[in-house]
Amino acid sequence: MKSIQIPSAGATKAAPSQMTTESYLNHPTFGLLYRICFLDNSQELFATLYAQRLFFLVSVEKQVIQFEPVSRADARLALENRLRSLRRHGQSEELTKLQASYKQTFH
Repeated sequence: MKSIQIPSAGATKAAPSQMTTESYLNHPTFGLLYRICFLDNSQELFATLYAQRLFFLVSVEKQVIQFEPVSRADARLALENRLRSLRRHGQSEELTKLQASYKQTFH
């Protein structure tokens, strides 16, 4: 897992309910990543912008961003688990948006 120190002024994090905006992150080796979804309060799933073949679990803790590379199968499983969670909690608006991201990324 790779950790990067971020400056305190730029360390803002959107709430999980704000899925209407696109979020990008610059990885030091793989370039621009885009956020596919929030997984929980501390982790988000990102993929490389152009190829969509490399996936990362990204967490931000105490001004440090940690990148954990995951396989396509693990990324898909994490996203499917998030979809199940949204269905259970009746969050239909987020579910619809995430289903579209799922289809775009994995189909």
